[in-house]
Amino acid sequence: MKYRHLDSPLGALLLTRDDRGLAGLYLPTGRRPKQVSASWTRDDGAFADVAAQLGEYFAGRRHEFDLPLSPHGSAFQLRVWQALRAIEYGQTTTYGAIARSLGIPAGPRAVGLANGQNPISIIVPCHRVIGADGSLTGYGGGLPAKQWLLSHEAAHSGLFAGA
Repeated sequence: MKYRHLDSPLGALLLTRDDRGLAGLYLPTGRRPKQVSASWTRDDGAFADVAAQLGEYFAGRRHEFDLPLSPHGSAFQLRVWQALRAIEYGQTTTYGAIARSLGIPAGPRAVGLANGQNPISIIVPCHRVIGADGSLTGYGGGLPAKQWLLSHEAAHSGLFAGA
């Protein structure tokens, strides 16, 4: 596994990549920030595509990512993470809506657990999932980071509240 740290408005992001694509994008904040493993190799050059697209995202010029991804998880987690990628920039949805879209109407809690295990934050936009009552709910990178990401997208999507 290769890794790189990348400066961002949210702090130094930890990126990981295997032979198939980006395997992890971790924020430096939250409950359990990911640590570099001794078995990983630092290779900043292996992440030029990711760094460029994230730079465009943080500048408000990129709304979709076009990168090879290689998330590691269970079949159910992979289904949830794929559903997350369908949430459009500047939009939000709920755990229940995702569960219903997957044909599991009684599964919001399971979706929430899978969402919380998403290894590729921002690009697989788990920050766009909110509570059924519209509240910001748990986020692995911490609620301030989730609020920042949602505010950033709202400011650059043309979807301003009350407009």
